[in-house]
Amino acid sequence: MPGSEYREKRDFEKTLEPEGGGTPVPEPIFVIQEHEASTHHFDFRLEADGVLKSWSVPKGPSLDPEDKRLAVPTEDHPLAYADFEGAIPEGEYGAGTVLLWDTGPYENITEKNGETVPVADALADGHLLVRLHGEKIKGGYALQRIATGEDERWLLIKMNDSAADARRNPVSTEQRSVKSGRTMKEIAREEREPD
Repeated sequence: MPGSEYREKRDFEKTLEPEGGGTPVPEPIFVIQEHEASTHHFDFRLEADGVLKSWSVPKGPSLDPEDKRLAVPTEDHPLAYADFEGAIPEGEYGAGTVLLWDTGPYENITEKNGETVPVADALADGHLLVRLHGEKIKGGYALQRIATGEDERWLLIKMNDSAADARRNPVSTEQRSVKSGRTMKEIAREEREPD
């Protein structure tokens, strides 16, 4: 059942994270959430098949096609998670601060023999191409699987297009939420654990 691993890891009487739900929109969306947990990382999520397919990207996305960013798959998240920003309480899975760093529609541009390959098939094959239309990052990105099994690993790579920019590093220069305008420190200070 989609999302069962997500639900098994969380106590929804303690965390404000959405238990499930969310409604698909006409254009599929991507979400990048900055997450200060046991380690600082960015969660890259793509709406597909009624869930958010998710990867943990330790260094966050790059605009430089020469940068190959490690992306470790995590459990599918419910669509309602696309809007989540706040503090996950201590003792809960992923405890720490979550900031909605970027979001927007995306296009699947993976093709084979002149036909668009469905996202699920492209992921199963280990190679997905998408074009992002976010507020902070735009353009083509490739997700390439480099290891399978228990140590499954992917690379998130910026395609060499008009949105590529080796000089700009938005993960270090654009640190405010696209949802609330807050910083990680402001969210951590202002958000309270649920009663």
